[in-house]
Amino acid sequence: MTSLITTDLVVLDADQGTASSAVIRALAATIAEQGRANSADGLADAAIAREEKTPTGVPGGIAIPHARTEAVTEPSLAMARLNPPVDFGAKDGPADLVFMIAAPEGAGKDHLKLLSKLARSLVKKDFVASLRAATTEQEVVDLVETALGLRETPEEQTSTEAAPTGAPTTGAAGAPTESSSSSTDHPRRVVAVTACPTGIAHTYMAADALVQAGAEMGIDVVTETQGSSGTTPLDQSVIDAADAVVFAVDVDVRDKPRFAGKPYVQVPVKAGIDDPQGLIRKALAEADAPNGRRLTAAHAADDSSETQSGSRESIGAHLKRVLLTGVSYMIPFVAAGGLLMALGFLLGGFDIPDYAEDIVLGNSLWNLPTEYGDLALGPVGAYLGAVAFQIGNLSMSFLVAALAGYIAYGIADRPGIAPGFTVGAVAVLMGAGFIGGIIGGLLAGYIAHWIGSFAAPRWLRGLMPVVIIPLVASLVSSGLMFMVLGGPISALTKGLDSWLSSMTGTAAVVLGLILGAMMAVDLGGPVNKVAYSFAVAGLAAGSVDNPVPWEIMATVMAAGMVPPLAMALATAVRPRIFSQAEKENGKAAWLLGAAFISEGAIPFAASDPLRVIPASVVGAGVTGGMTMAFSVTSQAPHGGVFVFFAIDSFLLFLLSVVVGTIISAVLVLALKILVRKGGAAGLAEAADRSAPATTAAASTGSTTGSGSAGEAQQAEPVSSNADATRV
Repeated sequence: MTSLITTDLVVLDADQGTASSAVIRALAATIAEQGRANSADGLADAAIAREEKTPTGVPGGIAIPHARTEAVTEPSLAMARLNPPVDFGAKDGPADLVFMIAAPEGAGKDHLKLLSKLARSLVKKDFVASLRAATTEQEVVDLVETALGLRETPEEQTSTEAAPTGAPTTGAAGAPTESSSSSTDHPRRVVAVTACPTGIAHTYMAADALVQAGAEMGIDVVTETQGSSGTTPLDQSVIDAADAVVFAVDVDVRDKPRFAGKPYVQVPVKAGIDDPQGLIRKALAEADAPNGRRLTAAHAADDSSETQSGSRESIGAHLKRVLLTGVSYMIPFVAAGGLLMALGFLLGGFDIPDYAEDIVLGNSLWNLPTEYGDLALGPVGAYLGAVAFQIGNLSMSFLVAALAGYIAYGIADRPGIAPGFTVGAVAVLMGAGFIGGIIGGLLAGYIAHWIGSFAAPRWLRGLMPVVIIPLVASLVSSGLMFMVLGGPISALTKGLDSWLSSMTGTAAVVLGLILGAMMAVDLGGPVNKVAYSFAVAGLAAGSVDNPVPWEIMATVMAAGMVPPLAMALATAVRPRIFSQAEKENGKAAWLLGAAFISEGAIPFAASDPLRVIPASVVGAGVTGGMTMAFSVTSQAPHGGVFVFFAIDSFLLFLLSVVVGTIISAVLVLALKILVRKGGAAGLAEAADRSAPATTAAASTGSTTGSGSAGEAQQAEPVSSNADATRV
């Protein structure tokens, strides 16, 4: 394993500016200069983005900016001793010791363990004092490597990884040591879970700060670190024996229901470093108070909303989160089912629905059907098409139930799943459809959440999430759907279907414009998901006699293809106004757009939203209007041009996509050129190939997530002719 730190990565008594971002950029440049990162700006942008979420300054004049990004090619540790110190957000003042941790996106656990071990060492006062007293870069490297256990010394051999002498602690992987679980000196015990988004530094520093604070207070503190270097859950017996729980986290706690019934406090991870004794006192105060806060099974998932600010999320944010949870879990049923149905149509002909059930129940590969439609690819095609169609149809039949079930899950965690699926099935039976699934899922989730909030006696607590909550919540929510809500929602759904089916001419074009704009306004975000969910929810209701749901599906798919294709076209036509990273993203966007992955345009929108998003909305809206005007239909919910066999009037579908792509590409280029230099002057200079290129003053690279998967894409430094004034 290569060394994490070398003398070339150490800077002593340096003036690296007065802002934390300047220090981060200087250290990122140092790492890149040693060939450990392929983009100094990409690394710096990722670390600065992490810094903006939660400042990395900690008590004692220390800061630990860090990032895990594809811009890093080799796990690295850069250190600067600053003169003057720079504010990194610590309560006790600016930092003069800054360690920048840079990890590749796929860093191995061995390296991550070493990086986390360094973070834990920084809470030790003697180690920090030695760093301040060091006179050479080699002395710093020696101190760090000794702390990491990479040098054999008597002190290292007798020290433990996480805690001071005599303190209860966790093992290397998070399991409590014998001393912490069997000690009789400290009758009170607190268990803690620490986690941060990167899982490298703050996770482990908070854990060790809590352990040390507990030792000073005479209280056993046993921690579970949910970090990048691995997690070993606390033994359930340790949790059961604890008086209270501290959640110092910036992300959701894994398997939180383990702590149900325990008094607890929940704060951002940095609070575990800044005030560990205060957190322990608060947790024990909750345990001592007769009406102290207790974690119920239903609250176990919901309380994660408090991690960022210490207060509950707003009603709107809460509803958006649970609805998107339902949609995200529903989409795999729709995507797999819809594509299988489309394959069934390809093999068995478009009249395969009339034969599919009889064929799969009455035939086999050794007994091929003799009765099937004229468009089937022979007996084998008819049989295979029927099998694919039936599998897809059954998968699609879970659509509403899965939506309702996982909306309820987003509210009440696992106890809400069964009531949600049940009420979703009732909504289908009552003809309440997609709207009934949403209302039923919310109803089941909140009822399950409410039941779970009761303070049940200990003997009943184990039955609550697996028997009592699902039973009562299913009975109440499904009963209300049968007896009160199902009829009115069914009437509303039928009215909406009739209204959509009656849309022709101008009204249909307007609907297409609206749906197309929605697909491009946030590129895989909530608005995009609403339009897509609306389309797939009605897909199963489409037929030859009622093709409008299929037309809506074609409209949504075509419009969603436009933004990435437009960005790909723009980078190909005028590459000189885009950064190197954007040009590379543009090449990938051709395939992403063709496959109907709208998120392919996110890197462009993230760095230049005020130009890219309006241009995308206009082009996607035009495409949506055209597909509705042409009455193009799609019986597949996903796939873009790769499901051509499920798209009627495929050439008109392509024409609509091409027109919208050209419009968006032209608009985004015009906006970039006009806004950069101002009106006609900008156009004139852009036309003059001999004009000096604009030099970028700063990188516009950014880290963005791609919708359903949440995968990061790193931008490279801006090229010398890239737009330097991007919004």
